Amino acid sequence: ATSSGDPNSGRATEPSLPVLLPPVGGSLRSRAQRGSFLQQFTMECTALESLIEMGFPQNRAEKALALTGNQGIEPAMDWLMEHENDPDLDDPFVPPQGHVLSTEEPPEGRTPEAVQGGTDPTLEELTEEDNRRPLSEEEKREQTKRMMELISQKQREREEREKRESIEREKQRRKQGQELSLIRQKLQEDEMKKLAEERRREKMEEKLAKQRVREKIERDKAERAKKFGGCSSASQASTPPEPVAPAPVPSSPSQEPPVKREYDQCRIQVRLLDGTSLTQTFRAKEQLAAVRLYVELNRKDGGEEPFILLTSFPRHVFTEEDMEKPLQELGLVPSAVLIVAKKGNS
Repeated sequence: ATSSGDPNSGRATEPSLPVLLPPVGGSLRSRAQRGSFLQQFTMECTALESLIEMGFPQNRAEKALALTGNQGIEPAMDWLMEHENDPDLDDPFVPPQGHVLSTEEPPEGRTPEAVQGGTDPTLEELTEEDNRRPLSEEEKREQTKRMMELISQKQREREEREKRESIEREKQRRKQGQELSLIRQKLQEDEMKKLAEERRREKMEEKLAKQRVREKIERDKAERAKKFGGCSSASQASTPPEPVAPAPVPSSPSQEPPVKREYDQCRIQVRLLDGTSLTQTFRAKEQLAAVRLYVELNRKDGGEEPFILLTSFPRHVFTEEDMEKPLQELGLVPSAVLIVAKKGNS
């Protein structure tokens, strides 16, 4: 035996026994290739015909068989079920370019001539085992029935999956609605807390202002008493005792005319469209817009359209300009009853 070298790599390979081909080797090699080709073509035609008989278009059937490596009807069916929504599913199948079988290196210990000669006994055994007869009509019907059952099972599984997904989406929608309702309720509570805090702060400021006024009045009283008391004692020491007219006495708070009482709070009752009412206490200097905001946040009569406020006796409809005026100026102190009416019905 002699050693042969690889002409492409320039390195020597292991020595191998010479391959003796009989004169009819070429014809045997051609028969093996034709047998393998005919067996594969028969399988492809049988699977393609079965898929077409099931109602699949020819382009889809050819593409499914080619992309699953011509492994049979079931892999092709699985591929069609998974890719039934592909936009290019009905396009003709185009085999990929650039795949050349002759570029593969021969197995170790064999020359390219031996591979091309088709003398591998394993290939001949596989060819003889794969030469099976075509499916009969009964086998085709049985296979078609099995495939239709597989299609029905796949469809049921898909319907169940879509049903579960729909239920999950509905749960998510309800959950988001509940979260949105809680957020809206929290915003309303924060707004009411903010208004209450502002009222408390303004009441404290008014209390401090009143205390400063009282302190100033007390200081003024003390200064007037000190001033008039010193003058009367000096006049009594310098003049003889004579009947004199009584000295003017400074006016005291008890002798002053009664002053109209000022209220710092007012109680407002609002009658809604359905007959129910809301009652709330506001500051006298608070604007009428605060009453309208309170009604918008707390009304339960189901009305969402714009409304106006009015008094029944004396009848007066409050305008947008009145919303900026304090309650005291509008004559709603110390208490008043307001009526909610639809806009345009006044």
